[in-house]
Amino acid sequence: MNETVNLKTLLAADKPLTLAILAMGGQGGGVLADWIVGLAEEQGWMAQSTSVPGVAQRTGATIYYIEMLPARGGVPPIFSLMPTPGDVDVVLAAELMEAGRSVLRGLVTPDKTVLIASTHRSFAVGEKEKPGNGIGDPTVVVGATDFAAKRTIAFDMDTLALKNGSVISASMFGALAAADVLPFPKEAFETTIRGGGKGVEPSLKAFNAAYDRAKSKTREEIAASPPKRFDVMPETTGHLELDRLVHRLRAEFPEAAWPLLFAGVKKLTDFQDPVYAGEYLDLVGKLYGLDRANGGEEKGYSFTVQSAKYVAVAMAYDDVIRVADLKTRGTRFERVRHEVGVKQDQILYMTEYMHPRMEEVCGTLPKKLGLWIESRPKVFAWLDRRINKGRRVQTGTLFWFLTLYIMAALRRTRRGTLRHLRETEHREAWLNTATSLLSRNYDLAVEVINNRRLVKGYSDTHARGLSKFDRVMLSLATLADRDDGAAWMRRLRQAALLDESGIALDGALKTVATL
Repeated sequence: MNETVNLKTLLAADKPLTLAILAMGGQGGGVLADWIVGLAEEQGWMAQSTSVPGVAQRTGATIYYIEMLPARGGVPPIFSLMPTPGDVDVVLAAELMEAGRSVLRGLVTPDKTVLIASTHRSFAVGEKEKPGNGIGDPTVVVGATDFAAKRTIAFDMDTLALKNGSVISASMFGALAAADVLPFPKEAFETTIRGGGKGVEPSLKAFNAAYDRAKSKTREEIAASPPKRFDVMPETTGHLELDRLVHRLRAEFPEAAWPLLFAGVKKLTDFQDPVYAGEYLDLVGKLYGLDRANGGEEKGYSFTVQSAKYVAVAMAYDDVIRVADLKTRGTRFERVRHEVGVKQDQILYMTEYMHPRMEEVCGTLPKKLGLWIESRPKVFAWLDRRINKGRRVQTGTLFWFLTLYIMAALRRTRRGTLRHLRETEHREAWLNTATSLLSRNYDLAVEVINNRRLVKGYSDTHARGLSKFDRVMLSLATLADRDDGAAWMRRLRQAALLDESGIALDGALKTVATL
């Protein structure tokens, strides 16, 4: 009987405070979990932290689960190892879509859960692999969290942390302190950070900035897509040739096209040289003349504006020379050093995966030599067997850096390559098709210009995009004289961007064939 009484005295009906953290690799989810456990223990509570890792980077976040209770008579409580849907007090999501996934998992409930989420995005593999815009709609997530959570604190905690020289775990800890869901004073949170011993000052700055932000404004407005931002066109660039281009741009083109034209000039100067950018303005100038002659002013010169964008894209095609150039730039090494947090006394090595095909090699050769090899299948196949294989290239080593650097220097010979010849021929055929439609169907001509969006990348990616472009353009015979031809062309392009294999495009083309 005494044993039964003693056992009952050890049982308690106290409900532990429960927290779930959803974070990806590199976001400091483990550090945040350790801080919360350390904070609870410093305040005389007992706490336990467990974690279940995601499948891989950006295909699933790691879930850190914490339970805590005040110590009772020195008897340790029995904590759960995993969160139970409908029974979590606080959910901290280190990325917006992870907040949405926490709702889908049932971790967020309107009668119980305070949701603390960063509104920035780290795109998932499923979003990146789409040929078009596969980015999830953030407004859907925000709407779901408004309905599902008892209270929501949401703002861009990642940017705030970076501005203060820290990482998102520090700003999330500050938002947690501001939420007043844990029975501990702010000073206790700061003491926990100081006890870490590493990066204390930046962490405290990010913590306090997030604390103040969460206290003053708990929510941040989210748009379905980020606003487009263009660099301001300067009065002078400090370079004589570029100043001439900017002067031409202002003098010869409608103001509606200036932002895209200026972006195109910068892109093509970086891709090749100012002379090449001048050729771009010559080409768009001819298109602008045709636009005016066919009533473009009434349409806001949309043909010229879209041409300013996609002609630049077509002229700055991705070839082996461009790839080598981008991979050997000092700015890229600095960006990667910053992203992975390389210290001054550490050496950074980057391994690139490359899979060149003989098609890319021929495209980089002078056009006569490239055509000569392509016209001889046996020679082409013999060379392809030796070249067409995956390679892991360490650009931090002298051999591979110099190899890519020399390849990048071939930009001076780019205009004489087989790839440039083919890109020029394709561009001329595309623009001729678009301009021939201006007098018949202005809106359809604009959509034909927009179809260049389908062609991107290099190697297999470029080949697939070019194939989709050709298939979409075959529908012109059916759509040219229809009042809704532009709308149907837009639907075809959107279908082509839905998936890599072109299944959606197949169905859309069958529908158009019945018109």
